[in-house]
Amino acid sequence: MALAVALGVCCAAFAWAPTTLLAAQPPEAAQDGFVPMDEIPADEQLPAAPLLVAAYAAVWAITIGYLWTIWRRLGTVERELADITRRVADRGQS
Repeated sequence: MALAVALGVCCAAFAWAPTTLLAAQPPEAAQDGFVPMDEIPADEQLPAAPLLVAAYAAVWAITIGYLWTIWRRLGTVERELADITRRVADRGQS
């Protein structure tokens, strides 16, 4: 399940990345020299807020997925340990 979530996040990031990279390319006229940010038209500026939110969402999703896998593995280990403890106790009483 966690692998599917991680794969989905990676696919979404790779699908979204080319459009972001293309939008971030400066126009050819800006290659001639320095252009201050306040002189660049608003439609050519890339807002940072959506990228920041996407980065935080990805980090939180990966962290929660990782913690969930640890929780599942710990439950499995606890069940196996209880089973071994029960077997040892049954063997000791026999």
